[in-house]
Amino acid sequence: MWVRRLLEWLLLISLMGFAAEGAAGQSPLNVVIFLADDLGQRDLGCYGSSFYETPHLDRLAREGARFTHAYAACPVCSPTRASLLTGQWPARTGITDYIGAPNQPELWKRNTRSLPAPFADRLSLEAPTLAKSLKAAGYATFFAGKWHLGPEGWWPENQGFDVNRGGIDHGGPYGGNKYFSPYDNPRLIDGPPGEHLADRLAAETVGFIESHTNQPFLAYVSFYDVHTPLMAKDALREKYEARRKRLRLEDRWGREEPRDVRLTQDDPVYAAMVETLDGAVGQVLMRLDELKLSDRTVVIFTSDNGGLSTSEGWPTSNVPWRGGKGWLYEGGLREPLLVRWPGVSRPGSVITVPVSSPDLFPTVLAAARIKPPDSLPLDGQSLVPALLGRSVPERPLFWHYPHYGNQGGAPAAAIRRGEWKLIEWLEDGRVELFQLARDPSERNNRAAQEPDRVAALQAELHAWQQQVSAKFPVPNPNFDPSQPSGRESKRP
Repeated sequence: MWVRRLLEWLLLISLMGFAAEGAAGQSPLNVVIFLADDLGQRDLGCYGSSFYETPHLDRLAREGARFTHAYAACPVCSPTRASLLTGQWPARTGITDYIGAPNQPELWKRNTRSLPAPFADRLSLEAPTLAKSLKAAGYATFFAGKWHLGPEGWWPENQGFDVNRGGIDHGGPYGGNKYFSPYDNPRLIDGPPGEHLADRLAAETVGFIESHTNQPFLAYVSFYDVHTPLMAKDALREKYEARRKRLRLEDRWGREEPRDVRLTQDDPVYAAMVETLDGAVGQVLMRLDELKLSDRTVVIFTSDNGGLSTSEGWPTSNVPWRGGKGWLYEGGLREPLLVRWPGVSRPGSVITVPVSSPDLFPTVLAAARIKPPDSLPLDGQSLVPALLGRSVPERPLFWHYPHYGNQGGAPAAAIRRGEWKLIEWLEDGRVELFQLARDPSERNNRAAQEPDRVAALQAELHAWQQQVSAKFPVPNPNFDPSQPSGRESKRP
């Protein structure tokens, strides 16, 4: 395995060759990673939204590469975040659900058929994270925003980041005045009353970059936006309220049992949150330009799971993708992924290769010219060949979510190979098979017509689950089928 990885690394170095060196000379490349929270792929203008405005991210797409088949490693936040930082599948890190709620099996109170599987409630301090790898190579490392990967003692400063601005155990901006100062965050000094959290995180990032213009740096900007609570700047909210009225938009709803699912993008508060996020990204991008650092800085933008469409305010729609956050349908997994790598990514390019969160770890290491650590299995594959326009061999992508999310989904696992995607529901073993090229909305279950394909994909999925030591739900001895399951929820 390690011989194969070494050969892959040598190949990537040769592929990068002239392009990377020509863009940056002999200087190491800086890296800026923007990670949004709960932002669906279709929430950006460059991915088709006609209601939300995202001019800065649309510009990033024009100047770099836009991936159309990028996936989160999990349909909820903490597992994807750990995967991005380590290059490993969530089942391998042990973090397979969001951290900090009574969702461990011994605390479970909901009336569900199964007890959810146990999972790790913190990212191991032994994990060789992106920040540790780059710091060891002489990079200054900076973190701002949402962490949600363990209690104090397991925060960014314990995982290789020199600076931590706002990264704690919370899964959202729940302290103080939430998205507005005062924040009541032990890793972020309160700003003036009314300051917005996204703007503050952008300003902190700009300050860090300004102080490290002569040293390679990693700036990891993990926004709390657009996670609940749903709240926004008044002026932007009013702007979108007027737009909704002018366009005469009305909510439309579908059904993803046992939940309603939003089919329209027309929520003014959410739209304002998306534009605020975009503006914060723009602040950082513009400062990179002003400091003349853009031509030697790799910029990556992505999210941690699909858009929230079946719960907690039902603020957005992922159409044409099915479902949303908390589900293994495309709406819960498809992500925006924009990469601007001067000399490597082609401006305005569109990349259709299926990729996933753990791929960003080896990609960033390639940008920093760092060999992947030998101390862990590396599940991700570098995106450099795809960015250079080279053909990429087909490979499977996997998901294992043995939990009940807050958004109505049930325990499930999935595999995508080529145009085919299989979902196996872990309560009863039921399977769904979709041919994504012909059925991107996952409405036509082909399992009965393709038994041989189902068997092959299930065998591959089960072998992978064994390889990564995946944990599974077990029957719930307290389940009462005559009572509600706890998966139901009423929309506003």
